[in-house]
Amino acid sequence: MTDIHMTVEETATARPTKTRTWTAGVVAGLVAGVGMGLVLQFGADAMPLVGALFGLPTVLGGWLVHLVTSVFFALLFAGVVSSPLLSGYTGTVGGTTGLGVLYGAGLGVFTGGFLLPLWLNAVRAEALPVPLLPLPTGFGEFVLPVVLALAHLVYGLLLGATFALAR
Repeated sequence: MTDIHMTVEETATARPTKTRTWTAGVVAGLVAGVGMGLVLQFGADAMPLVGALFGLPTVLGGWLVHLVTSVFFALLFAGVVSSPLLSGYTGTVGGTTGLGVLYGAGLGVFTGGFLLPLWLNAVRAEALPVPLLPLPTGFGEFVLPVVLALAHLVYGLLLGATFALAR
């Protein structure tokens, strides 16, 4: 709530806080998205898969979809960590980075364990829409989950640290 007794200077410095929070969310989402995307691309050649989930089965399509969703989830993070409930943990770069890592891990479980199977079921896919790394049978099935887990942790680490520094 706005205090009617605030000075013009106090009002001017209070207003940018929300704008700064959302801007920091966008910046952090892009930085974290690039970091995670590099892990996905070079760890499992997964960018065509990311794009294929939205009808763009190319590396470029994957990057486009990935960066847009990275910013979306970063804005959600910005909203959550800016709540009064978590304000005690966001006063330092370390605290916000820790929340980012937890968020990235939770996001990995949610997207990989819930959203991806739900999406594949909705489009009636019996397998992933594009092949991944050509690895010996069984090994490829092990590599993808490890790379996805690592990628989400990188996302969370970069998201939390960048958000803390940009805000």
